[in-house]
Amino acid sequence: MTREAAETLALQCLGWLAGREDLMGVFLGASGASADDLRAQAQNPEFLGSVLDFVLMDDAWVVQFCDAAGVAYHLPMTARAMLPGGEQVHWT
Repeated sequence: MTREAAETLALQCLGWLAGREDLMGVFLGASGASADDLRAQAQNPEFLGSVLDFVLMDDAWVVQFCDAAGVAYHLPMTARAMLPGGEQVHWT
């Protein structure tokens, strides 16, 4: 996956999240972002990473997003790894 493809998937995820009032409020509360921040930060790779981080917290959300977007279940994690802050940490 390219970084551009990862950003595109994260934008799709943000759109899906915006359509879910129940989750959008939780995301805004957890991230400290406002509705204005969503619009201003939608092209920011770090912010897009935080969108994926949020959805990846719950397997059910991943499944719901992937089913809605018609993408494979592993792609949000793959996309997250391509965005800033998503690299694997090796402790050894």
